Amino acid sequence: MILLYAITVGAVMAAGVYMMLDRNVFRIMLGLALVATGVNLIIFLAGRLGPVDPAIISTGTYALMEGAANPLPQALVLTAIVIGFSLTALACVLAYEATRTLGTLDADAMTAARDEGDPFGSEPAETR
Repeated sequence: MILLYAITVGAVMAAGVYMMLDRNVFRIMLGLALVATGVNLIIFLAGRLGPVDPAIISTGTYALMEGAANPLPQALVLTAIVIGFSLTALACVLAYEATRTLGTLDADAMTAARDEGDPFGSEPAETR
């Protein structure tokens, strides 16, 4: 079963990296989201797989029982989900504004537009 999880995480990460290597800005964003999901799965699977006792401390004790689930990866994944969502939202806004301003989805064309100079200024980049 662990092999199946490892293959799944590898496939998600590979798909994310493949999409990030594209020139389309929105595919780059989707690839970034897939890589973030793959990292979340890796952190989540760093805990224990299988049936384990819940991470509850009994009354009168100061530590988890032997064989209890590790709550740290779950807390880290919840934090990473929030951070990944905010990063994706910021990337969506930046990609939308860049696409609207430059009129293209192609990342290479956006770089070429940047090299030509400021789209709002009148002087080219070479004379500055």
